[in-house]
Amino acid sequence: MSKNNPHLKVGDWVRGKSMEGELILGYIEAIGGVVEVAVVKSDNKDTIGKTISLLSKHVKKLPDSKIINKAQVLYLIELALLTGDEEWFMELSSKLKSMKQLVDGVI
Repeated sequence: MSKNNPHLKVGDWVRGKSMEGELILGYIEAIGGVVEVAVVKSDNKDTIGKTISLLSKHVKKLPDSKIINKAQVLYLIELALLTGDEEWFMELSSKLKSMKQLVDGVI
């Protein structure tokens, strides 16, 4: 957890602004003196895919989302693959399998 923002933890999705003024969207990889954020989206395309350091006061935790439908799960599976998060991929794949079993049981 961050000293300046105790609500932040590794894995949280955040939005923020870099020291250069770039808007970023990403997830926290590490927290120390600064917050290390893996950038997924940014108004500076050169920053996408990189990890940047931000002061915790410059990031805001995004609310946890509730997965509702198959399209959302498939999108998140793709994101898990892009970020190399095997545990999240397995969790999402299991959720997708459960959704398919539920549908197959109804039809």
